[in-house]
Amino acid sequence: MISAIGQEAAYAARHFDVEVHLLILDSCDERTHAEHARVVAGLDPAPKVTVHHLDEARQRDFLRTVIDRARVQKPDLMLDLMLPADVSYGACTNRAFLIAAALGCRSAHRRDSDANYQFWNGSQVFPVHPELTSLGKRAAEASAGVSETALDPAYADRPVSMVGSSFIGELSVDIGEMRRLDAAVYDDVVSLWAPGDWSDEHKRQLVEESFTGAGTAPYTGDRSTLTLVDPMRVDMCNIAFDSGVYERMPLPPARDTIGSDYFLIHLVHDATLPGVLHNRHIENFHTPERRTDAGFMAYQTRFVKFLLSMLYFHFVYDRMATAGASLLDDRQQVRADAVAELLRESAGLDRAENEWRLDRVDSSYRKLGGRYARFAETLAPRRGRLLDEARQDIEDFALLAETWGPLVRASRDTGVVT
Repeated sequence: MISAIGQEAAYAARHFDVEVHLLILDSCDERTHAEHARVVAGLDPAPKVTVHHLDEARQRDFLRTVIDRARVQKPDLMLDLMLPADVSYGACTNRAFLIAAALGCRSAHRRDSDANYQFWNGSQVFPVHPELTSLGKRAAEASAGVSETALDPAYADRPVSMVGSSFIGELSVDIGEMRRLDAAVYDDVVSLWAPGDWSDEHKRQLVEESFTGAGTAPYTGDRSTLTLVDPMRVDMCNIAFDSGVYERMPLPPARDTIGSDYFLIHLVHDATLPGVLHNRHIENFHTPERRTDAGFMAYQTRFVKFLLSMLYFHFVYDRMATAGASLLDDRQQVRADAVAELLRESAGLDRAENEWRLDRVDSSYRKLGGRYARFAETLAPRRGRLLDEARQDIEDFALLAETWGPLVRASRDTGVVT
């Protein structure tokens, strides 16, 4: 993927006459990092492309400088939220956002290591093409560069703030084995990420489209729509945001929680910021480590914590949808203070619904037997801690949102990361 994204970066610089910073955030062990460094060194030099390959030590140095300059309260906690010891999809992307601000970037384009590009007519299909075609333009101007427009004319003067697509291949969440073992149990478990008060029919519809991306049909030509992008139609492995979004609002820094990095997709939609949905889907696959016993146990914990996080996020999503354009200031940019207030409010929710979710997970996993049943055995002694962590995660997110502005400004002052 390092080689492939290097080619995408060169394509972007060549076709759009832009300066591109290819940022690789590498949390691997020393030996694997060295292998990656050899690949980076072997990339073909490309005009206007600068490569930054940062291990965690260099990321930490950057963050310490930024946090010190921002003069935030609880600097040690802030560093932990930005670079935790545990896996955090949101924290990793937040680091990329701050580094993008330090580099003076106008947009950030995310790709993941467990993905690849499709090929068509002998060439790779790069999502950066529709991204740079539209990002940052007024919607009225961007309409000339898409296949169709499905946007209320009232939003014509607002900037295109997000361009995204989805994936083909394996499920985005690595639970395909569960579906093969028992489809009914799979349906029951996946339905747990819906709001607790949804009807059975509504939950069934959610299960049918959950984690499936764009299916399996390969790319055969460009299609793109200027619209308020449905969060269910895009994936974070294939997304780009205008700086007016990620410099105003971070992602949740939740630890060991899949799906914690999707918040901005919902925010852009609910705040009525225009976006472009295109069909240059990424090919998704799962790394072998997840199939080991240790990898399985860790991943299932992340999945359960995702289910628990939805108690809070559904509350916030509902309130954001009601707030609509009031989430924007007079410059059509996100008001982080308004979002943080909703996050704070959600932290006070009764967690009885999450108690129910854990009960359902326990009974469902025991039905599957084998290592699923063994995983269920580990839930009981962790029950209270998992419930507490879900609430703490939303409180941490609110704190980070409140602190994000000073961190971004300090990043700009910090300058280019070498």
